[in-house]
Amino acid sequence: MTDFRQCRFCKSELTTTFVELGETPLANSYLTAEEAAEGRDKAYPLKVYVCGSCFLVQAEDPVSPEAIFSDYAYFSSYSDSWVAHARLYADAMTERFGLSSSSRVVEIASNDGYLLQHFVAKGIPVLGIEPAANVAEVARARGVATDVAFFGRETARRLASEGISADLMAANNVLAHVPDIADFVAGFPILLTPDGVATFEFPHLLNLIAQTQFDTIYHEHYSYLSLVSVEKVLASARLRVFDVEEWPTHGGSLRVFACHEAADHVETERLRLLREKESVAKLDDLSGYAGFAERVDEVKASFKAFLAEEKLAGKTIAAYGAAAKGNTFLNVCGITREDIGQVFDRSLAKQGKLLPGSHIPVLSPDEIRTFRPDYLVILPWNLCEEICASLSYVSEWGGQFVVAVPQTRVL
Repeated sequence: MTDFRQCRFCKSELTTTFVELGETPLANSYLTAEEAAEGRDKAYPLKVYVCGSCFLVQAEDPVSPEAIFSDYAYFSSYSDSWVAHARLYADAMTERFGLSSSSRVVEIASNDGYLLQHFVAKGIPVLGIEPAANVAEVARARGVATDVAFFGRETARRLASEGISADLMAANNVLAHVPDIADFVAGFPILLTPDGVATFEFPHLLNLIAQTQFDTIYHEHYSYLSLVSVEKVLASARLRVFDVEEWPTHGGSLRVFACHEAADHVETERLRLLREKESVAKLDDLSGYAGFAERVDEVKASFKAFLAEEKLAGKTIAAYGAAAKGNTFLNVCGITREDIGQVFDRSLAKQGKLLPGSHIPVLSPDEIRTFRPDYLVILPWNLCEEICASLSYVSEWGGQFVVAVPQTRVL
């Protein structure tokens, strides 16, 4: 509580701990059996503070972003529901802001082209900016022009000098991933046309707290965001928030709409109401952040008790979804392959590898019928409905689905 740290945004002294989750490996650092045998599975402290000045919730950053994101194991297109969400976004933004073949959409952290492909299909010029070269190659193969770079002032100035500007800029689930959040947002007004719009989607801190979503905390997430903190961050780049939408994605997310300070976009009633909602939850006061660590302990205890009881009864337990949030959950709970025998995942980049820390092997979903587990723990609980529908055949042998956040329950 008294460790001196400096807020990554406003540079105030950080003295309040939000939660401390011990030492965990990087959540997307899947490894081979050989690498595990060689002890190449490194763990780092995972401690999160809340700034008493700007209320930015933030993790320590013991690892450089280059070490995390330059060769990345996450491909957005493996989630059908997320691709559908992206298509709806493209349709809505095209209609609302009158985008056409004379417009340009720029996405920051564009991953494998999951979103921009929908604008390409409409004949709207696009540019993706993606730091992971392996992921960018997949996007290019889809016909999505992609620049391999980390985004910030320097990258924005380079692109602007090449004649690039944007009528719409999208930043989905990336704002939390940048260590220098002020430099990151400072790049947006450089590329944005005078009346252009930037949208930022991110998991809402309000839900993280209310539903004890501690598994969404990992080293790749440097910040945990509320409207109250994001408005301050964007204002530092002379960007003004004029609208906000609440979405169910990722356990409850915000889509924030921002523009240049002098642009004509009018503030909406939705924005006013959400400001009020966060104020009621005391996200603008340190008291709103108290007690989270104790609730994390309760979630951990509940799941470990479930495992112990079912193992004693001779039940077999596997997991679905080798997701980053699942790796945080398993490692913070101290779960290993002795507790959960396998995890099944569609991603070819993860299959045949071991989860970091827990060393649970990742197998193809095609092998679920071979193992016929009694319980299948859905680690990416935000995709629970999609996963349950696609794996409905598990009921053939009496198998049941389990989720553990915000409390352990058999579905």
